[in-house]
Amino acid sequence: MPVLNRAELSRAGVVFVALLLATCATSAVAREFRAADTQTEDYPTVQALRFMGALINERTGGRHEIKVFHSRQLGEEKETIEQTRVGAIDLNRTNVALIGNFVPAMNVLAMPFLFRSIEHMQKVLDGPVGSEILDSFEPYGFVGLAFYDSGARSIYNGVRPVRSVADLKGLRIRVQQSELMSEMIRALGAEPVEMPYGQVLTGLANHLIDGAENNWPSFVTTDHYKYAGYLALTGHTMSPEVLVISLKAWKSLSADDQQIFREAAARSSRFMREKWRDLEEQSQLKAQAAGVTIVSEIDRKPFEDAMAAIYAKAGRDPAAAALIERIRKVE
Repeated sequence: MPVLNRAELSRAGVVFVALLLATCATSAVAREFRAADTQTEDYPTVQALRFMGALINERTGGRHEIKVFHSRQLGEEKETIEQTRVGAIDLNRTNVALIGNFVPAMNVLAMPFLFRSIEHMQKVLDGPVGSEILDSFEPYGFVGLAFYDSGARSIYNGVRPVRSVADLKGLRIRVQQSELMSEMIRALGAEPVEMPYGQVLTGLANHLIDGAENNWPSFVTTDHYKYAGYLALTGHTMSPEVLVISLKAWKSLSADDQQIFREAAARSSRFMREKWRDLEEQSQLKAQAAGVTIVSEIDRKPFEDAMAAIYAKAGRDPAAAALIERIRKVE
């Protein structure tokens, strides 16, 4: 065996320590990120989270993985948002109406009859306005990564067809656990019932509520259509979904890894939109085949006029008023 002198031993020791430190550093930043989604395993948002995880795993050479907990495995959205804010959950896909309880700008995106069409909404979210909104999350314990589509939300019930505002009078309509959504339903003359998403089917089946409001896929994939056979295409909100990462998890990433996460999230958004369009078409066909009464010819103006007080209230906040105006000006 070769005999090393003192200088060679010293150099060998330095190299060994450097390698050891590099190994420890690499293992310290490698981790599994927990992602929450209340939707079922085959839902477009869940598929998009898994797609994002695969991209991140590939780009980081297997250092980072995303484990997706779907079907409310980590709780209802209101609970998972709070857990994400404190860092107990790393990533969360949620509707803007619920996270608006923490991030004020999200309440603007949930405003009824704000977007003229899905195309208008996508142009807003894909442009400077959307980027600025995502950048506004950090003071509240989150980092906004991307928007996912959520289609247009409409009202359905098991009592009668809704063709006008008057037809909603007295109906008990489930809404998300959001003050804004309760105000909207109340302004339309119905009675809002704030209820977790996972309890809606039981509520419909047991007549604890008369109806609810949601998009085509949620109406069908949850079996709500079996107990609420009247769907009115009000399209009252087109509020998107948003993907956030906890600020705690974000700060654990290097600058390079943060960029990888942002790029993977952006690609997952485009992936999700393709899946979403397919599921919307399938859901409509399934509801029609089941005999759901679909009211598509609706005069939207009386519905929009009923929102006057809600917009007046929002307009008292200069930041909200300015954002609403910017969104409406996007062509």
